[in-house]
Amino acid sequence: MDETVVEFIKRTISKIPMTKMMTVLQAWNFLSENQLQTVNFRKRKESLVHDLVLLCQEKHASVNDVALLDIIYTQFHRHQKVWDVFQMTKEPGDDIDAFDMKHFKRSFKKILQRALKNVSVTFRDAEESAVWIRIAWGTQWRKPNQYKPTYVVYYSQAPYAFVSSSRLRSSLPLLGQALTIASKHHRIVKMDFRSRYLDSLKAIVFKQYDQTFETHNTTTSLQERSLGLHINMDSRIIDENRIEKDRIQRVTQESFGDYPQPRLEFAQYKLETKFKSDLNGDILAERKEPLRCLVKFSSPNLLEALKSLAPAGIADAPLSPLLTCIPKKRMNYFKIKDK
Repeated sequence: MDETVVEFIKRTISKIPMTKMMTVLQAWNFLSENQLQTVNFRKRKESLVHDLVLLCQEKHASVNDVALLDIIYTQFHRHQKVWDVFQMTKEPGDDIDAFDMKHFKRSFKKILQRALKNVSVTFRDAEESAVWIRIAWGTQWRKPNQYKPTYVVYYSQAPYAFVSSSRLRSSLPLLGQALTIASKHHRIVKMDFRSRYLDSLKAIVFKQYDQTFETHNTTTSLQERSLGLHINMDSRIIDENRIEKDRIQRVTQESFGDYPQPRLEFAQYKLETKFKSDLNGDILAERKEPLRCLVKFSSPNLLEALKSLAPAGIADAPLSPLLTCIPKKRMNYFKIKDK
């Protein structure tokens, strides 16, 4: 077996956590159950990887076989990637053709291989009519680099594709062309929307988050689910305080709904505006270049954090539409300019 393939197998297996090793290998379904039973999974990882590599060599694993294993690993660890959302559109009046996944795969692969001599494309079907695509890019003179692939998740007949961020930006136009033609669309654009949480991006883009993330009793009030702080208050202001809290609860539910929010880790706002002043001769007012400012909100769960601000008394209700519109506008990169 080629040494480059052996090394590819070794490095791919090595990055699988011991706790997920059996699960990932069973999902791969390349090694039989009988073969897996001959392996001692309690060994040190280095020895375990060596034994698994030998089994793969005995079965003459190909580059495509190992690429499929890498897709499965990535599916289990999708949060380790940063995902960008691309939207495709058809021309007005275009017919909606019946989608054929086999034709899509064949067309997608052919477009890339015609444009680029050395490129490796691997597919794996997933749930909800989705297909995961792994592209290892090469050049006209170099073989595909299997260690810096691009991953694409495409849902059949949907005008969206989720693409892992890559340093190989020069490959994006070709990737976009292949996606557009193979899926029978006319145009593709990159949305101002990205996150490590692929499932949340999908839920927001497909407008499924109010059902997908519904995991608790919605009759529980937002007030009861907030910080859970109990403060001894003067009895004379209890009624007034309750009225204000009810208002905050109502306004917050109108903005965010009464369900757990999709998980996003940041939102970024770029401000570009001319300085305005009533003072004559103000240096900044005479400046021709606009003032630029960048503000970034970060949190392990940004939307839930924003949702809790008003009930916690940290911000007034309602919050700015720039903060509450993220799911509706399906974006977390904003550019704010003078009207």
